[in-house]
Amino acid sequence: MKKKFLALVLSLLPIWTILGGQEVKAETIDIVFDSTYAPFEFQDTDGTYKGIDVAIIEEVAKRAGWTTNNTYPGFDAAVNAVQSGQADAIMAGMTITEARQKVFTFSDSYFDTSIVITTTGNQKVTRYDELKGKTVGVKNGTVAQSFLDENKDKYGYTVKTFDTGTEMYNSLAAGAVDATMDDTAVVQYAIKQGQNLAINMEPEKVGSFGFAVKKGGHYEYLIKEFNKALKEMKADGTYDAIIAEWVGEDETSEKSFSSNLTLTGNALAKATAIKPSYTIVSDSSFAPFEFQDDSNTYVGIDMELIKAIAEQQGFTIEIQNPGFDAALNAIQSGQGDGMIAGMSITDARKETFDFSDAYYTANAILAVKKGSDITSYEDLNGKTVGVKNGTASQTFLDENKSKYGYTIKTFSEASAMYDSLNTGAVVAVMDDEPVVKYAITQGQDLETPIKGTPIGQYGFAVKKGSNPELIEMFNNGLAALVESGEYDKILASYLSESQATAKTSSVDESTIAGLLGNNWQQLLKGLGVTLGLALLSFAIAIVIGIIFGMMAVSPSKILRMISSFFVDVVRGIPLMIVAAFIFWGIPNLIESMTGQQSPINDFVAGVIALSLNSGAYIAEIVRGGIEAVPPGQMEASRSLGISYGKTMKRIILPQAGKIMLPNFINQFVITLKDTTIISAIGLVELFQTGKIIIARNYQSFRMYAILAVLYLVIITLLTRLAKRLETRNT
Repeated sequence: MKKKFLALVLSLLPIWTILGGQEVKAETIDIVFDSTYAPFEFQDTDGTYKGIDVAIIEEVAKRAGWTTNNTYPGFDAAVNAVQSGQADAIMAGMTITEARQKVFTFSDSYFDTSIVITTTGNQKVTRYDELKGKTVGVKNGTVAQSFLDENKDKYGYTVKTFDTGTEMYNSLAAGAVDATMDDTAVVQYAIKQGQNLAINMEPEKVGSFGFAVKKGGHYEYLIKEFNKALKEMKADGTYDAIIAEWVGEDETSEKSFSSNLTLTGNALAKATAIKPSYTIVSDSSFAPFEFQDDSNTYVGIDMELIKAIAEQQGFTIEIQNPGFDAALNAIQSGQGDGMIAGMSITDARKETFDFSDAYYTANAILAVKKGSDITSYEDLNGKTVGVKNGTASQTFLDENKSKYGYTIKTFSEASAMYDSLNTGAVVAVMDDEPVVKYAITQGQDLETPIKGTPIGQYGFAVKKGSNPELIEMFNNGLAALVESGEYDKILASYLSESQATAKTSSVDESTIAGLLGNNWQQLLKGLGVTLGLALLSFAIAIVIGIIFGMMAVSPSKILRMISSFFVDVVRGIPLMIVAAFIFWGIPNLIESMTGQQSPINDFVAGVIALSLNSGAYIAEIVRGGIEAVPPGQMEASRSLGISYGKTMKRIILPQAGKIMLPNFINQFVITLKDTTIISAIGLVELFQTGKIIIARNYQSFRMYAILAVLYLVIITLLTRLAKRLETRNT
């Protein structure tokens, strides 16, 4: 009986405890947060919520033994959730005020908040009276707004309110407001994330943040446990570490590459794509902005940025990498919709292209061989400096060559320029700073004795007046990437020395064996394009050549004149110009006449150009072969009453064919060599493939040696074939 009574008492004990007003600990504590209040709580790129508030609660929960269920409905929804009993506590950067203390029980302050005037990085406001006549932006309903309203008559500024911080900072970047006022921690975090912001005034202290529960509820015991854990965290340095991680100076953090950007896009907006897919063209060998990795995939800063922006904005892209000049012409001819290729924004280019916000601020830097005695521009007097043609670096060198007395040598390819530096043909080169740094990570024995010189900014471009939605989507996406920190991560992965080194090939490409072992598939693919281009072009050229060759020996004067005109025109124009005219000129001509874009495939353009060029030479081979047959045979045949056509078919051409055959083989060899010229329009054949590989690893000597051997083997085999055919037919 006593045992039953004792069991009954024990079973009633929890109810008795409740009725006695003692504390009750829930198994899981529901804590609500704001959703978009960086650095206190915000969603990171991996989809998880992070920030000061989240980190503090995680640490408190660990020390106090809480099991928490964290949700992020937003500030107003969080406040209502606690009041209605749908949540147990709130941690949302909530300022402790007398009005709120009537409804909530607050913890000790875990963060003393302040507000501060902020400007863009190139502006400087050090006193409130410097804001006279200017416009100051502020978020609606904040303590900062109340402060500005109370002092606007005193200091003579105008207040402009915004619903979100994104809109406010975008307006600051665009110059719609001259300054903004926001929580100091928020501004510090934005600066740490690379925003082009500056604080040049002392903050105004406006209150403190606290953890809170509903007043008089069952969860006020959480306040005691929170205060105890917070006190321990401050004593052992954990609290300071959390704050420093989000708003303090962190020497171990990656460099902020976005600090020099001026953004006009809206990170929360998305423009409407008009086309189902946009063709984006780019350079093919401008590491680290675009280059092929050892898996033959184009990677680089530009590649990752445009892909991330397309994903963020929700539009589809197809990327082509024909090379810088080919990409420029592709945009102008309508073969591409947009271009991202480390392209400097210049006044001259603005007349032809519409540019996005700048996505990279470029510096040009002088590079010399390691151990060089050149330490200043004055040391270049009487020496030769290399630079790529048509670049901002060339402009800088041209403007200063009289001042420093050096001579300039221009190059069309970076690999040739760096090779000339290594061989001593030039004593220094000037190139974009990230390109030089990437070359150093790839093993180039270089150093940079002089600080970089600002030369401009890179932008995404479209043909002037075309695809304005692409520019809007790019700007919005860029702003979103900067705000999330993804922009700095992308650039750091290529421009940070440790990260860039990690991106290099796992195979040693400093040897012939390594190059072949790591790139044989890429080289075979390029060889296939070269052979396909040469064979198809030559087959068509034979038909063209025979037609115009026969016309050249025709009894008809008009046909002879037409043949002569065709041969003279085609042979008189360099093949590269013919290819460029077909690939870029004709589409531009058609568009100007019809208003419709008619792009031509690069392979098709190459086939047409090579067919016409080879056809003109084959026409002369045919004419020469026919004329090499003694004219008496034609006269004798005609005197017997045989028609001209039958005479040519049965008597003249069989003899002429034997004479022409070796020349046909020789012309095919020439056509095969001429495929290298077609790479100028961006076709990735064998030669262009080699250049793309060199852009990644800077092994130009070895790579060109491999290409030379490949061409030598193919051409030698063809030459042997020609000799055998010639012997067989004699």
